[in-house]
Amino acid sequence: MTNTELVLNMLAEVAATEISLVEQPLGFTESADVAKCGANTARVARKQLEEETGRPAISSLNAKDLGHLSLPDGNEGE
Repeated sequence: MTNTELVLNMLAEVAATEISLVEQPLGFTESADVAKCGANTARVARKQLEEETGRPAISSLNAKDLGHLSLPDGNEGE
């Protein structure tokens, strides 16, 4: 998981929280709808970033493996 992926995930969570504060959902179904709106906010941001950079924002990296990757300076991650 890259920094971009982490930020997009945080954007989805913050958006869902903000929408929830405004919408005041009652029950699971309404809360799920709010979560989908938050996820959509991050999806739109991801697509725009990919369009602007010409590169995918999502990688195949797994967060638990990041400490084992070689860094650009040739050192191993701790």
